[in-house]
Amino acid sequence: MKSIKVLLFLCFAVLFSCKENKVEAQKANHEQQKISVTDLKTKIEHETLQLIDVRTPNEYKEGHIAYAQNVNFYDSDFLTQLNKLDKNKPVYLYCKSGGRSAKASKQLHKAGFKVLYDVTGGFSAWETAGFSIKK
Repeated sequence: MKSIKVLLFLCFAVLFSCKENKVEAQKANHEQQKISVTDLKTKIEHETLQLIDVRTPNEYKEGHIAYAQNVNFYDSDFLTQLNKLDKNKPVYLYCKSGGRSAKASKQLHKAGFKVLYDVTGGFSAWETAGFSIKK
C-alpha cells in the first residue's frame, strides 16, 4: 500500500513538473506568433490592424504594405514610438525577411505588448506572392 502511494506521488510530481515547463515555454514564446502573408492580406482586407514596418525609411519609400506604419528598428527612439500603440491589441510586424521584426517582437514583449505577430518572410514574401505594394 505504501509503495502505491509513493508511485502515485511520483506520477503527480512528474505530471505537474511537465505542466510547469510547458507554461514556462509559453511565457518564453511571449505569445509571438507567425502569420503568413496570405493570412495578413485577408486580415488587412477585413479589419484595421496595428501593422508596423520596422525597415529603414528608405526601404519603406521603395515600397511597403498599404496601411503599414514605418518605425525604423534602428532609431534610438524605436520603443518610444511603438509605446504609442495599444499594448492590448495585436501588433503585426514585418521587415525585409524576418530578422529585425523578430528582434522587435522580443523588445515589444518586454515593453508589455500582449499579442505580437511576425509576418513570415517579411516584405520579400509579400512581393513574391504578388500582392500590391504602396510607394
